[in-house]
Amino acid sequence: MQEFKIEGEYIQLIQLLKALNWVEHGAMAQWVVSEGYVKYNGRVDYRKRLKLRPGDFVEFDGMQIKLV
Repeated sequence: MQEFKIEGEYIQLIQLLKALNWVEHGAMAQWVVSEGYVKYNGRVDYRKRLKLRPGDFVEFDGMQIKLV
């Protein structure tokens, strides 16, 4: 599993998807979240602006990342 170091207290879910280049643009990031393709700490989460903090896990399209 890869790790992603965040700057500051948190990063929003759609910003993380864009930063990792898992999606091409913000509209696509919002769409994959609203359709339930993204898992947060092992569960599907539909909140686009979900605040992710160190220790959280995100899964999408067979890829996994841990925030540090």
